[in-house]
Amino acid sequence: MEGEANKNRVAVISIIVEESERVSEINDILHSSSDFIIGRMGIPYREKNISIISIVIDAPMETISSVSGRLGRLSGVTVKTAYSKS
Repeated sequence: MEGEANKNRVAVISIIVEESERVSEINDILHSSSDFIIGRMGIPYREKNISIISIVIDAPMETISSVSGRLGRLSGVTVKTAYSKS
């Protein structure tokens, strides 16, 4: 099981941004793991004054958890992550 922690997984990190001032911090966090990011989609939802960002990442579990955790600690930002089974 030692190698399981280093095995890459595919995940989708869903981010809801309710404080637009956090966008720069979000981009900095994502840039730090840009080698693992497969794709990114951002949707501004002006009627609700929020933004929705989806990140597809192929990385070790530790990296995915770190990125999700750092994003989730930002105020005005909600994060959920869905992982592939393998």
